[in-house]
Amino acid sequence: MQLGLAAWHRYMLGNDTDLLAELIAEDAVFHSPVVHTPQEGKERVLSYLTAAGKVLGNETFHYVRELVDGPEAMLEFVVEVDGVTINGIDLIRFDLEGRIQDFKVMIRPLKAINKVWELMAAQLQP
Repeated sequence: MQLGLAAWHRYMLGNDTDLLAELIAEDAVFHSPVVHTPQEGKERVLSYLTAAGKVLGNETFHYVRELVDGPEAMLEFVVEVDGVTINGIDLIRFDLEGRIQDFKVMIRPLKAINKVWELMAAQLQP
């Protein structure tokens, strides 16, 4: 699990899509703060996390707290996008090989959720 978490932090520093693809398990699940149903499968999770990296991955993004318990990690982040301060949590469960098995994002306040929804929708358009 520690290797998976370290790899996640490396990805966040450089947004290396190849590294991210290696980090996601085939049967991974992504839980979006704005999409009702879980997004299942490596390709789906990869597309959502890649889009999130484009939306949130700017110079203001930083983790402010990290809690680790076995295969689970809770990473609290803060970022500013288009003048909106976004506070969120990445809740990640890793499998025995250190790959992402389950990824849940929670965001606050409502203004931030609306901004993320708007920008993620634009990124995920076909």
